[in-house]
Amino acid sequence: MSNQENELAAPETGRGRAFASRAGALAKNFNLLGLIIALIVLYTYFTVKLHGTFLTFPNIETIARQTAFVAIAALGVTLIIICGGIDLSIGSGVALITVVIALAIQNHNPVFALLLALVVGAGIGLFNGFIITKLKVGPFIVTLGSMLMFRGLARGLAHDNTIAVPKTWMNDLLGVLGPDEHYKLFPIGVWVMLVLTVLVGLLLHRTVFGRNIVAVGSNEAASRISGVPVERVKIAVYVLGGLFVGFAGLMQFSYVHCGDPTGAVGRELDVIAAAVIGGASLAGGQGSIIGSLLGAIFMTTLSNGFTQMGVDEWVKQIVTGGIIVLAVALDRFRSKTIA
Repeated sequence: MSNQENELAAPETGRGRAFASRAGALAKNFNLLGLIIALIVLYTYFTVKLHGTFLTFPNIETIARQTAFVAIAALGVTLIIICGGIDLSIGSGVALITVVIALAIQNHNPVFALLLALVVGAGIGLFNGFIITKLKVGPFIVTLGSMLMFRGLARGLAHDNTIAVPKTWMNDLLGVLGPDEHYKLFPIGVWVMLVLTVLVGLLLHRTVFGRNIVAVGSNEAASRISGVPVERVKIAVYVLGGLFVGFAGLMQFSYVHCGDPTGAVGRELDVIAAAVIGGASLAGGQGSIIGSLLGAIFMTTLSNGFTQMGVDEWVKQIVTGGIIVLAVALDRFRSKTIA
């Protein structure tokens, strides 16, 4: 191509990139607006159906407490999905964390248990990330295998029993607020969820590392040619994802007040659904932290409303599965729209 042709093509390329950027922003804003509308419709439906008992402060507090677990785990999996990966081991990792916390409280103290939970969580992510990057095994297969491994480890450490522990300040992280604590609005675990959401949003949008995550998920080969340390970025993202599994396990422990090796079964589906509903593309390179938070609120609101209505568990599972399929279909639609 001649220099003159290059000069003529350059403006078109610039306009094409600008158009793609505007299309991506439009699709993202449309997705967030759609989520907000869906939440309004959902809250209206349950409020009418349950004769006003749904939209009360105690129930809003309950939904917020239930959301903390899903939302915190969704923050980590959103980063992983944006980077082009997936994590199916979240539920098993959370169960393992609750067992580790219970054992640490029995033998040491809550502060040690908290630190150990985060270290084990980061270790879970490091294990997944190392196998994926160094052994070149697909993330679906790796995390499917580690899902079984972590669940088995949790059951082995707990000897297939639930581990009861004395009450500590950890139980108050997602505990019901007392009559003299309503000035807090929500338990501290909910505020931790909101702070982590802000921090991850800043990490993704305001740091070089965040831009590298998007770049690797968008085009791994081009990122490598551009000098992005792809393997290190992937490992770091899985370590971060594992760290959020540690936080989620802490919230789960606070909610159930014990170490349960059989807990959180299938919760990875709620977490992944929340991220995808929120705008994370399973093809990589795209995701929204605020969207994931809204997606988590949507999933827990739906579950809470169904429970109050007395809907059978099998119906919940069918609806949840349908939402996941619909979320993936919307993801494909968004990808085609941006392309």
